[in-house]
Amino acid sequence: MTPASLRIPEKYSPSLGLRETEKAIKFVKDSFQTGLSKVLNLSRVSAPIIVRGGNGVNDYLSGKEIPVQFHIDDLDCKGEIVQSLAKWKRKALGDYGFKPGDGLYTDMNAIRPHEKLDNLHSLYVDQWDWEKVMDERDRHLDFLKQTVRILYRLIRKQEQTVCAAYPSLRKPYLPDEIFFIHSEELEAMYPRLKPKERENRICRDKGAVFVIGIGGPLRNGKPHDERASDYDDWVTPNPGGTRGLNGDIMVWYPVLECAYELSSMGIRVNRKALLEQLKLKGEMHKTKWDFHKRLIGNKLPQTIGGGIGQSRLCMLYLRKAHIGEVQSSIWPDAVIRRCRGKNIFLL
Repeated sequence: MTPASLRIPEKYSPSLGLRETEKAIKFVKDSFQTGLSKVLNLSRVSAPIIVRGGNGVNDYLSGKEIPVQFHIDDLDCKGEIVQSLAKWKRKALGDYGFKPGDGLYTDMNAIRPHEKLDNLHSLYVDQWDWEKVMDERDRHLDFLKQTVRILYRLIRKQEQTVCAAYPSLRKPYLPDEIFFIHSEELEAMYPRLKPKERENRICRDKGAVFVIGIGGPLRNGKPHDERASDYDDWVTPNPGGTRGLNGDIMVWYPVLECAYELSSMGIRVNRKALLEQLKLKGEMHKTKWDFHKRLIGNKLPQTIGGGIGQSRLCMLYLRKAHIGEVQSSIWPDAVIRRCRGKNIFLL
């Protein structure tokens, strides 16, 4: 991140001071996770920040990001700092004996050393990772949309709760309903725009959007965005000829005037989708890893899950201009100085 890439809203002035912001962060996190547990029937579990390397459990995100690695002397093996818990959660559901309709959530704290830093992205990632066992018969788009609507209603209700608790904030602005569109439809609407530009256009128009089918190639041969081969299902055909059972919840964020991703989620791969996606990505070597062996052998439950950014939600609800205002991370000195000069105080 450079000072030139920093986005400074004109005449920005935070609605909450530093100490009040810290109190508000706790309020948001405490109340949201209570609501999340209730609406999706999730139990909180403890989660690792370190996993063994080479067993396929760690998340390599788009497939290219390498996690922080180190040698564990007593175990004589490689350890990795998690980048997310997409596959760990599914394994845990199987190991803990969860049944269809039940799920788990956890506080996920990760380090993503290859993240491109900007107002919305940090090396440190904190999110509620959640995962729920589902019936194999529900592997279809309607079930995905139903779950998205439940989550969006919670997100919108929480905005109203936070604004009522802190009257100095702007009034709630999230729309009543979330709009669904497939990435292929979005490409057809704006064929000359880049994916992020398409997101800005549709979010500005609709207010809240779920973009379906992220990971598979579009008409131009490129995906809307990269996705790993071994958690979200982005190849299963849907009615109407589209593909994919995953997507992103995005809203329009007036503070920065941009599309703002809050959650990436989806129905997870089954054996068929996993093998197809591994082949498309040229990653068939992963079939030798423990996690993938269990999935191919039908020894893991069918699940739906995702991650909801904790700092992202806090930033949205508290009307902040930079994610560093609601989490403590590392930023270039020049960025810190410029932020201070513009009423943006990084923790």
